[in-house]
Amino acid sequence: MDDFGSFLGRGKGCLIVRDRKGKVEKYPLFENEIGEVHVKIGNSVSSGALATCAFWGIDLLVLTQRGNPVAYLRSLDDDSHVKTRIAQYEALKNRKGISIAKQIVLGKIEGQNRILRRYGFRQHDMIQIKHKVKSVDSRDLKDARNRLLTI
Repeated sequence: MDDFGSFLGRGKGCLIVRDRKGKVEKYPLFENEIGEVHVKIGNSVSSGALATCAFWGIDLLVLTQRGNPVAYLRSLDDDSHVKTRIAQYEALKNRKGISIAKQIVLGKIEGQNRILRRYGFRQHDMIQIKHKVKSVDSRDLKDARNRLLTI
């Protein structure tokens, strides 16, 4: 829903979009063609349409007029976050998470060095920093996180 003044409602077995000129478009739910609804500020959505989207597993993204995301509404039944949590626990168990965190720290500092170099400032000593990052022990997660954050 890009146009200002549009309305999203629900009908029998479909979602209905009505623009400010009164033109109506119907989107049948049974065809499973709707994966996500984008609504820009300046449009209206009925609570019935919100409930229908949740029931059918259709995500609703609220955007500013310039297209920046503001909110993301999902069904309570959506369990994709469970899969994410399981992957996170696996990464913790096999120490992959600490390895990824170390790479993020190094990448961030290398990015800072590029900016420092561009403006002629003294850069971080990457040899020393790589040694500090490598020496972080991953057995104690809390200690590893604190040491990586201080680097």
